[in-house]
Amino acid sequence: MPRRPKHSELIESIYDAGLHPELWSDVIVMVNDFIGSRACGLISKNPVSKSGATHFYCGVDPHYIQLYAETYAQYDPLARLPRYGEVRNIPDLVDFDEYRRGRFYQEWLRPQGCADVANVVLEQSASACPMLLTVIPGRDMLDAEKRARMQSLVAHTSRALLINKAIERKQQRAIALADVVDRLAAGVILLDAACNIVHSNPAAEALLTEADVLQSVSGRLMARSSEANRDLRDIFRDAGQVALAAAAGRKIPLMSRSGSYHVANVIALPSLLREGAADRCSAVGALFVWRAELDGRSGAGLIDRTFDLTPAELRVLQSIVAVGGVPETAIALGIAETTVKTHLHRVFAKTGVSRQADLVKLAAGFSNPLVH
Repeated sequence: MPRRPKHSELIESIYDAGLHPELWSDVIVMVNDFIGSRACGLISKNPVSKSGATHFYCGVDPHYIQLYAETYAQYDPLARLPRYGEVRNIPDLVDFDEYRRGRFYQEWLRPQGCADVANVVLEQSASACPMLLTVIPGRDMLDAEKRARMQSLVAHTSRALLINKAIERKQQRAIALADVVDRLAAGVILLDAACNIVHSNPAAEALLTEADVLQSVSGRLMARSSEANRDLRDIFRDAGQVALAAAAGRKIPLMSRSGSYHVANVIALPSLLREGAADRCSAVGALFVWRAELDGRSGAGLIDRTFDLTPAELRVLQSIVAVGGVPETAIALGIAETTVKTHLHRVFAKTGVSRQADLVKLAAGFSNPLVH
């Protein structure tokens, strides 16, 4: 005969299962030993349709579990569920002699050598399919000691199941949020306090593979410029610095070998995303990286209206952002460098910035990083 677990040991194991649902199978075995019953399980029951699902169980042949789900759940006298926390067996709810003549006893319970079943509802909320602890005492009826042992587990098991549900909801939201992040056209890189890459979405993976603007060196994020690297190390040394930088709208300009610009926005990492997977919990923040370019769908028209730029000034601005300096812009637009400088000075005056790098950051702020 197995050793009956101590009540304190069992309660501890129940709460462990609240945090780790995969432990319920072992916990149900412990519950069965503690109560001294023939079989027990966690099931959900719909009192309207009388359908049931067995989630964790021990002591019953799987064949009978299948028969219950397919046929005999509808004949179960305990389909009339008691109130939360009330341990009830079959004689508590129906006429026992009538029950013994019914199909549930004659075709499902009796062939297993059992006479009685006890249930207790474990959910206080109005659920369509509440969870129950179900116990089959054995050849005898549920006695006072077994009833008391069942009753002593109700509050703890109920709380553990609530913890399961809360964690599941949070994980589902985290998975959904992570899926949205992975679908973004902009790169998203989660970093720990040493700027090691904890997670990167597909757009960021493409950037890292190109190793032009950003690259992974032994798993650590590195930018091409030493200034950008200093900024990264300073900001991401802890979550508090990340939060301050994010609140201030901190952006890190990044330049490729060809002279094109990217902008990395510092974002405070939602705890939901950090807690959605174990391998992400070390992240202290994230970078939101996109190519700093204007297009007709996003920022060009808005910048034009905001700063009252002429069409020629807007073209110069777009070219500076897309291809780099004055000589490159002159070639791209087919105009003299002196003309480019004239338009550029006017753009500086109208926008209130004085350097091309600041102009790129300003333009990036008007662009939409979510569109391709």
